Amino acid sequence: MSKFDKKTMILGIETSCDETAAAVVENGTKIRSNVVASQIQSHKRFGGVVPEVASRHHVEQFTLVCEKALEDAKATWSDLDAIAVTQGPGLVGALLIGVNGAKALSLAHGLPLVPVHHITGHIYANRLAGNMQFPLIALIVSGGHTELIYMKEHGSYEIIGATRDDAAGEAFDKVARTLDLPYPGGPEIDRLAKAGEPNIKLPRAWLEPDSYDFSFSGLKSAVINTVHNAKQRGKTVDKADLAASFQESVVDVLVTKTMNAAKAYHVRQVLVAGGVAANQGLRSSMAKACEEADMPLSIPPFSLCTDNAAMIAAAGTIGFLKGTSADMALNGKPGLNIEEF
Repeated sequence: MSKFDKKTMILGIETSCDETAAAVVENGTKIRSNVVASQIQSHKRFGGVVPEVASRHHVEQFTLVCEKALEDAKATWSDLDAIAVTQGPGLVGALLIGVNGAKALSLAHGLPLVPVHHITGHIYANRLAGNMQFPLIALIVSGGHTELIYMKEHGSYEIIGATRDDAAGEAFDKVARTLDLPYPGGPEIDRLAKAGEPNIKLPRAWLEPDSYDFSFSGLKSAVINTVHNAKQRGKTVDKADLAASFQESVVDVLVTKTMNAAKAYHVRQVLVAGGVAANQGLRSSMAKACEEADMPLSIPPFSLCTDNAAMIAAAGTIGFLKGTSADMALNGKPGLNIEEF
């Protein structure tokens, strides 16, 4: 048994954006509780997340979700080994609520404080669903991140590809606004795409040969131009077909680059993580590509794709067992680098 299989009980706290969440995870793999207070309805009328509104909601919900997480887990503070909290990246005001709340709980209950990088949380959501086989490639696709990360072991992160402009999730949201779809746009595009045909020609940004970087700004602009040009001619574009064509273009690039990287780095497994990992088109295409390549694939269940605290507790378990800890000087870092973490 490795040190990462040691028995633990970790409280995870997540407040990086618009979900206030707390969870208790046992041994880094078993969810004892996972409480999420979503703010979607508050931000929906604005068409996106308003940072100040998000911060105020975190203040209101922080204590409630932590108490509920312990209650649901049938655990007490004395049962915990540590408190793990998202340090970054994210909205600075939102991060500060979680970090300072976690520091207060750490001080009050004499528990170690473990800082967690938000993206490592998304990666370790996969450990809550099954085993991680190293070395592996993790495709991170969320609202602000599109990255390919090579992991040779627990807690080791090497970015081999990243977005140069819009992340996939940002592109989904911007295209959804262009199509007058409600916020959040990603699930709406996915739903609409199922009713359409990918019969509209849209670009795919492959960039330089052998590059694992991504670029979705041109694709987003092409969709906007398609809609505007049709309006100028007094015509309409079938929204379902445009959604299907856009989604196919994004998924094609994501899957192709991920499988190319998996082959080049001789990995044993492919992971997909982040909010866009809930996209049905991406899930089915990646599953097909991995099956054809005889490559094990791990994608978390839908409930663990979007921001939650169970994933933070899972990643925090690795940090705790590696000896990572912080004192009362811990601060939120909106631009936290995963390779330096």
